[in-house]
Amino acid sequence: MAKPTDDDAEFQRGWDAALLAVRDWHVAKARQALVQSRRTRFPKTLEREAEVHKLSAEMIMTLSPSDV
Repeated sequence: MAKPTDDDAEFQRGWDAALLAVRDWHVAKARQALVQSRRTRFPKTLEREAEVHKLSAEMIMTLSPSDV
């Protein structure tokens, strides 16, 4: 088996940081859609959008570099 190198560790740190950034973005978009849904006459579409972002934020952490 190959031993992990500094490049592998650096890549993993970058991968983890990217996943966290994407997850945070989806969480923020979900919050934004929920706030907007409270201010509109037709909230269902925005509520669905918020749910999609929420599920994406939960699923994003299950990705690995081999998935891409």
